[in-house]
This record gives sequence, structure tokens and C-alpha cells, in this order.
Amino acid sequence: MTNPAHRPEQAATRGLLRAVGEALGGPVPNEWKEAITAVPRHRFLPERIWLEDGHGGYEPCDLEADHERWFDAAYSDLPIVTQVNDGQVSDDPADAWPSSSASAPSIVVRMLHDLDVRPGMKVLEIGTGTGWNAALLAHRLGTGSVASVEIDPEVARRAWASLNAAGLDVDVLCGDGSLGWGHRQPYDRIISTCSVRRVPWPWIDQTRPGGVILTPWDNPMICWGLLRLTVDQDRAQGRFSPHSAFMLMRSQRQDLRIFRDVVRDDHVPDESRTALPPSKITGDHWEARFAVGLRLGDVWTAWEDDEERLWVATTDARSWAAVDRDDPGFTVWQHGPRRLWDEVETAHRWWEEHGRPGPARFGLTVTGRRQWTWLDHPAQVAGAVRR
Repeated sequence: MTNPAHRPEQAATRGLLRAVGEALGGPVPNEWKEAITAVPRHRFLPERIWLEDGHGGYEPCDLEADHERWFDAAYSDLPIVTQVNDGQVSDDPADAWPSSSASAPSIVVRMLHDLDVRPGMKVLEIGTGTGWNAALLAHRLGTGSVASVEIDPEVARRAWASLNAAGLDVDVLCGDGSLGWGHRQPYDRIISTCSVRRVPWPWIDQTRPGGVILTPWDNPMICWGLLRLTVDQDRAQGRFSPHSAFMLMRSQRQDLRIFRDVVRDDHVPDESRTALPPSKITGDHWEARFAVGLRLGDVWTAWEDDEERLWVATTDARSWAAVDRDDPGFTVWQHGPRRLWDEVETAHRWWEEHGRPGPARFGLTVTGRRQWTWLDHPAQVAGAVRR
């Protein structure tokens, strides 16, 4: 007989599986359907989560104070913020910014399906988070097959407790995920639940030839794209797909602000005109932003609402550009050793001349000395070579 106390959980799980199937455009693969049913998502969430407040920010939602809202969020096909401000307490809720989260179940299933795991494989996960992703892998692969690295001690402790309570055998290590975990190498698969701007070589070094690395991608222009690499003897190579937007790996973060780090009162910028609207590389123009970001590599943007101005700057904070609407065109100011808006125009023109390619036409090659992006095939370099 079914325990009546489990009926809401079972009904919620069925609803979640339907929502995930709709998002994926087909039924959830049986192996992951079984795992999601056996490993309830809500048991891996902290008692306090943060939900969108409808004004671009986040507000806390506590299990005890608002059980129904908390439980509904647990079984929605949406990401859930589980930590803000790296765990530091702030007196002003408006200052809350996400630092750890539970990914939307549909992207979790998509990534696990793309990872193509089978019993007998060893998997390393980078970014334990709540532990739910590792739990699904452990249910699929069995005892001693999954290891996970989490940089935040409190997040790691809570994930380990949830995994232990579920009776799942996962080795949880608190450390820098960019270093991987050499103790259990070589791995058949490495999956990252945080995005990277550069694939760490230890991941490749710790993966057996023929193994797969799956990671969300980020460039300073846009956090978008999923990268699947196949490892060879001395390199890894693979393609992007247009899915996922994850928090950036903490060791690769850069907290840059225009008026604190970039623009100075004594800067005297050059003035020019442009016909390229700033909106073409902002907002919902994801494919253009992805391509321009790959071409330029170290350039980020910021939108200033009050002035309706687009700022463009290098990650070393040495060069910047600002673009304002000034009918019938746009006025550009540029400062520093690089003429950034000129570079943006050139990259955007390249993207249009090549048929406005989306992420699926781009790929990445990584060796021990450098890595570069390419269009259609590895010989056609599409972005800056990084050493």
C-alpha cells in the first residue's frame, strides 16, 4: 500500500517529469525518469531558498513559513537559488546576488543525456551544489562510481548530508574544481555544473582517451552554450550547443564595474559615429553576442539604463567604448590602446558574412599549451587563441 504521506511527492514528481518532457520536446529517457522518481528533488534543497521577486531581484522563501510555495518551487522546471552572496549575510535583501543554485531539471536531464553515461563508468562532477545531480548519477551508475568537487565548504557539507541521508555513495571533496580530483583518475566522464571561460587542463589530463567532458560555457559577452569535448591523447576537441546558462566558476570570476574599475575622470576618449545599433549585440540577440564574444574573447558589455548607453570594456580594464543613440545614428566614444567598438563592428560583420552562425557551428580545441574556437571545422579559427 502506498504511504499517503508520499502521495503529494509522487504527484509532484509526475508533474515535473511532464514539464521536463515538454521542455525537451519528448519523454524523459527511462533511466533518468527512474532516477528522478527514486531521488526526489526537494530532499536536496535547503530549508531557505531564494525566488525571483518580480522586480529583477530575489527574496527568501522558507520551508517552515511558506511550505506550499517552497514545495511548488522544488517541483517546477526552473532553477532555484540556494545561496546568495557566497553565504555572507546582508542587511539589505536588495543586495542579494545568486552564488549557488539548483539547475532547472530540464537542463539537468539534457546534460545527463548528452553525457552518455553507462554502468561501469567513473564520473567526476565539478560543482556539487545541492547534490541532486550527483545523486541522479549515483542512482544510475551505482556504488563508488561518482565523485564530486565543491568549492564552498557549507554547500559541500549540506550536499554530503543530503546524499548520505538518501543512502547514495558519492565522494564529496571540498576544493577548487578547476583542479579536478586526481585521486580517482582516470575518469570516463567529467561534467561541470558551473560555466567556464577556459577549460582547465587538469580535466583533460584526468579523463581517459575517448572520454567526454561536458561543461557550460561563458565568455565575458554572454553566458550561454554547452560544450561537449572528446578527449584524445594530447588534446580535447568538440562542439557547442545552444543550451544552458550557469554561474561562472568562482576561480574564473572577475568583479569589474565600469565606473569603479574602467572609466577615469582624466580619460579623453575619441569621438566617432556608427551605424551598428548597440541593440544588435545586447538583449535577445544571443547568437550574435555568442559569436562576437568568441571572436573578441576578453570583452564584456554593460547597459546603463539612465543614459540608454552601451558600455564595452576589456577584462583587463585598459580599453573601453561607449555608444549612445543620436538619431539618425549613434555616437561612439573610445579610449585605450584598443578601439573596441571598431572591433565589435568587425566581429559582427564577420558573423553576418558567415551566415549568422549559432553555437552549433562553433567548436573548441584544447591542448596543453593553448585553446581556440573554430567555425565548422578546426582549421577555420573563429576566435582569439588563448595560451
